[in-house]
Amino acid sequence: MSVQVPFGNSAPSTQQLRDLQVEVAEPQWSALGRLTTPTVNPWAVAGEVLFLPIIAVSLGFWLNPEDPLWIHGHFPWAWLAPVVLALRYGPLPGIGGACMLLLFWLLLAADPLEHFPKQAFLGGLILVMVIGEFASLWVARTRRAEGVQRYLDQRLEFLTHQYYLLRLSHDRLEQELFTRPMAMRDALTQMRAMVVGDRHESDRSCATALLRLLAQYCQLETASLHRADGERLVAEPLATLGNTSPLDGNDPLIRRTLETGRLCHISQSLAEDANPSRYLVAAPLTNLNGERFGLLVVERMPFFALQDETLQTINLLLGYYADSLSVQSLAAPIRERFPDCPPDFAFEMQRLWHIRDISQVVSSLVVLEIRRQPGTPDIAPQIQRQKRGLDACWLISGDTRDFLVTLMPISNPAAAEGYLKRLELWAHQRSGKTLAGLGVFGHVLVLDQEPPAVVQRIVDIVHA
Repeated sequence: MSVQVPFGNSAPSTQQLRDLQVEVAEPQWSALGRLTTPTVNPWAVAGEVLFLPIIAVSLGFWLNPEDPLWIHGHFPWAWLAPVVLALRYGPLPGIGGACMLLLFWLLLAADPLEHFPKQAFLGGLILVMVIGEFASLWVARTRRAEGVQRYLDQRLEFLTHQYYLLRLSHDRLEQELFTRPMAMRDALTQMRAMVVGDRHESDRSCATALLRLLAQYCQLETASLHRADGERLVAEPLATLGNTSPLDGNDPLIRRTLETGRLCHISQSLAEDANPSRYLVAAPLTNLNGERFGLLVVERMPFFALQDETLQTINLLLGYYADSLSVQSLAAPIRERFPDCPPDFAFEMQRLWHIRDISQVVSSLVVLEIRRQPGTPDIAPQIQRQKRGLDACWLISGDTRDFLVTLMPISNPAAAEGYLKRLELWAHQRSGKTLAGLGVFGHVLVLDQEPPAVVQRIVDIVHA
């Protein structure tokens, strides 16, 4: 996965925005790589268990016909077949290969019970079992690492969207402060507030707010936003801008967008399709998981506005909107029982529980009970600024106490204890007191249950 992020104080250029496309490429295996990659087909595994020992014994008949199993040789070359099986698939296929060698010995020996090589077969079996256990251990570690990597890739793409939105917002504010009545951050905050509101009514209101935002920053004049029902588009628009015409589902630009899942514009349609399109831009609303929520079609916009930077801005705003919809759907099981839980916090808990479920990688929560003391400033926001980049926070305010809940992704309880020790050092450097002296007491929880049950434990601590 490659992401190119520019640094410096200048706003992102058109080329830098074009480089924001995150590509996850399938590995290009060579012939040797495909040969050494373990298969997942049980019949193929059974075939290897059967034929690898046969090949090893056949080579033994060719190279050493008097002792094809190399029992009396300087090195038991035939045992390489069970060893390779154990390395590829674990101890059971390796033991199966060893049983094949035992079968060959029984077939070839004139008196197998009297001259059975106990030491050779016992040592080979122990070697196969040790290597098989080693291979199983590293397969489990590899799967865990792959689960963690997938989670970090999603977080990186999500944070990259937010980063470029912030850079675009700052650049627009500097250049067009007097001509723009509303900043991009204010518009996104207002759109998020409507998404958090009533779900039935927020679809149209948020879609309308999104079109207004696109009209303001991308100079759209006539556009419509349509909901996706599976692979089919709903003809009735969810929101419109200007005097739009009915949706033409057979338009070549729309068909190309639905096939590729990417933003397409009129120049691509003219270059690859002889039939002209009556739309200028078509862009899907797709979240990080590839789920499609709808389609934006643009019929009219200024000629000079149809450029790479504008198209990238449309992509970023649509991606942010689709991610907001995903946050609400995934956070719904928690927010139905605990409406005060922030959507981002609930969304992150659901994703981390999914990681815990498939990869057994634990995450931890630190609940800080902050008792207010007369004459001392509010230290909850100061502690909140000490969180790591991946952490998510939930501040619960009470009459005499505040509770700051910090969700630490991919962190065991030892990492949570290390976070508390770091806060202890920060408190000593700041005031010369301990956390207890400042009225701060910590509780460490592990995300080892369904997220609603863990949130209930947090609520129990708050009301204890």
